[in-house]
Amino acid sequence: MGDLNQKNIGNLDSPKLPYDYLTREYGTVPLDKNRPPFQWVSEVAYKNIHRIVARGYDTTELVEEGYGLVDLLFVDFQARIPTEEEEQMLNYIMILSLEDGLSLPAVLARTVAKSKTHLTQACGASILAFGHAYGGYAAFGNRMAQYLERAKAEHKPLSGAAEELVRAHHRDEALGVSDLMLKDPAAKRMIARAEKLGVAGENVAFMKEVVEAAKRLSTSEVDLDMLGATASVMMDLGFTPEAMWTIIAITRSFGAGAHFIEEVEREGFTRLGETLTPPEDYDGPADRSVPPIEERDKHAQPAQAKSLEEWKENFEKRKKLPASGFAIVEEIEDPRNPKKAH
Repeated sequence: MGDLNQKNIGNLDSPKLPYDYLTREYGTVPLDKNRPPFQWVSEVAYKNIHRIVARGYDTTELVEEGYGLVDLLFVDFQARIPTEEEEQMLNYIMILSLEDGLSLPAVLARTVAKSKTHLTQACGASILAFGHAYGGYAAFGNRMAQYLERAKAEHKPLSGAAEELVRAHHRDEALGVSDLMLKDPAAKRMIARAEKLGVAGENVAFMKEVVEAAKRLSTSEVDLDMLGATASVMMDLGFTPEAMWTIIAITRSFGAGAHFIEEVEREGFTRLGETLTPPEDYDGPADRSVPPIEERDKHAQPAQAKSLEEWKENFEKRKKLPASGFAIVEEIEDPRNPKKAH
């Protein structure tokens, strides 16, 4: 600690300060005894040296009795033990979600693995890639719930509510209907499995209506995809959109971990600076000499346009410039009419 009698430390001896800095009180503010101290409180679980208890169930007793991981997901997120059919259905969903080959999340895990990082970081990168478009479970589920509730409140048939949903969100990647599964029967098999087990409910019924509405309104061939099948079935199992997104994302991390291990075992690590980028991988402007700084004005190009025509011409040129962002189409709602986007 420095000399407490030291003066002229910046502006700390200014008479404008509301107190004398050098004689200020040291220590912490006493706790307010009129209210309990802050502490975390949770309904999810607690543990001590003898037991871990989740929603009231001793987890050791659960596994000793024969319950498994899938059962505990129902306990954690819904505070209940599922029926045998519900357990089988979620197990079915998680197995299909665990590994789908060299998907973008799996590729990201392998890419991160090359940098000699930890496995958990690679799995984290994989989950971060599980975004709105790639796995928009929360967006999908909340929208389904919104339109279902509206249909009930207004006594509308599911077909009418489904058509409204499709008309409003037909361009959304999280619609649950697309051209991704036209030749792949996995999504339809999942719905069939839910119906066979007797766990399909109003969300699966509504999803079927959404598929039919999308087929009628689409200008190209579309059908149920894995997002629509997985999310509608999981909602009928009682999971919220946020809970099912969590479950699927973590399930995918198991496959990402396997990809990490294989990448390390088969390919090894890449050291910093080891990866080079040859000219053959570059298709930008040809090499050009740097102009003298005093000649900057002869070569500089201002961003500002002086006329609408000049702005339009510049904008069209910039749209052809890769990695500039000008070619990205942003949909912005018109505040005068929320149903229109620009």
